[in-house]
Amino acid sequence: MHTVTIQGMSCQHCVASVAKVLQEIDGVSEVEIDLSKGEASYAGEVDAAVVKEAISAIGFTVLNVK
Repeated sequence: MHTVTIQGMSCQHCVASVAKVLQEIDGVSEVEIDLSKGEASYAGEVDAAVVKEAISAIGFTVLNVK
């Protein structure tokens, strides 16, 4: 699993938005969001830049992708 640290998630709507955008990326599976930690986890081999761009495009700041 890969973990993305995201700034700006504050509610379940934010969680749903991030989950949706991650699930739309080819190659991403098993998306899990932890609102209290501000993290999203996913399985799959996808370029970190693609993940960062997708999340940034919906208004959140990506602090780290690992």
